[in-house]
Amino acid sequence: MTMARKSRIDAPGALNHIIVRGIERRSIFADAQDYKNFLERLGNIITDSSTSCYAWALMTNHVHLLLRTGMVPISTVMRRLLTGYAQQFNRRHNRCGVLFQNRFKSFLCEEEPYLLELVRYIHLNPIRSRVVPDLKA
Repeated sequence: MTMARKSRIDAPGALNHIIVRGIERRSIFADAQDYKNFLERLGNIITDSSTSCYAWALMTNHVHLLLRTGMVPISTVMRRLLTGYAQQFNRRHNRCGVLFQNRFKSFLCEEEPYLLELVRYIHLNPIRSRVVPDLKA
């Protein structure tokens, strides 16, 4: 007997801190073109779905997003983003199989007093992890 997954709490206007990890902690970006492709895909999808993006950080093997649900459920936005990106990544790098580990993690956030602190945390994540030397990079 298997247990069903818990449904995500989502409604228009909900603020979500989303974390996506590479399978087995592997890289999900191989080069600058992959980062560009991910961001272009994210931009198109959030525009089409009226989703607001307050912060993002693309790390080598994971991604942080701070999204406010628009007219389309966050699970639909993320499915479009991650499925499309994984297919493009696999084609580009002549690989097959799963790119992302499990489902994305989504934490419902209260705006006050956490919003500013969460934006700060996400934006400083690449510096703390020594992916970039400073905010200018």
